[in-house]
Amino acid sequence: MHEQPHGPEERLAAARDAAAQRELGTYQRHIFLCTGPDCCSPDDGQRAWERLKSLAARVNRTPGAPKLYRTKVGCLRICQAGPTGVVYPDGTWYACLTPENLERVVTEHLIGGREVDDLVIGRNPLR
Repeated sequence: MHEQPHGPEERLAAARDAAAQRELGTYQRHIFLCTGPDCCSPDDGQRAWERLKSLAARVNRTPGAPKLYRTKVGCLRICQAGPTGVVYPDGTWYACLTPENLERVVTEHLIGGREVDDLVIGRNPLR
């Protein structure tokens, strides 16, 4: 664990450094994945999260592939058919994001730019 800076200026500088280390500003798509417990079991959510982490790492190491960012969330307030997720900037909402279906979403949508229609539950683009 990192020791936290004490003053507001030091905390802000540390946050900016962390953002730079994460290469913020270089990502083409960001996926938020709900890991339950209301839309799916915590175990199913964790399996999906682990798969998403490995898929994103592989894509981010591939020359020419779009840069992906991933965030695990506790609730997207769609408490059905989870794990659920949303991809930005497209605003595409997905359900049933099992490890296998995440492979499809990463390959077809996050890399290929084509939504996986049979898993889409809604759209809310933020452009």
